[in-house]
Amino acid sequence: MRWLPQAMGDHHWKLQSGTAGVRIGDGALGLKWQVAAPRVIGLVRMPVLRVKFRFAGLDETQRYAFMQRFDLYMQRGGG
Repeated sequence: MRWLPQAMGDHHWKLQSGTAGVRIGDGALGLKWQVAAPRVIGLVRMPVLRVKFRFAGLDETQRYAFMQRFDLYMQRGGG
């Protein structure tokens, strides 16, 4: 949750339990997440967070621009 404000950039957003709503221009994005079972490779256990995205009122260029920044924050640690 610490990286979420930076991932949103300058967009207005509201956090709720397991979800967030983001205003992107005249459109919106709904995020929903849940913690999944960790991935296990030998003795290494990696946490897994499943995230669903629902865009409304945004064209492909707007979605891509938002996701470029968001993906950078999701891929921390070499993701």
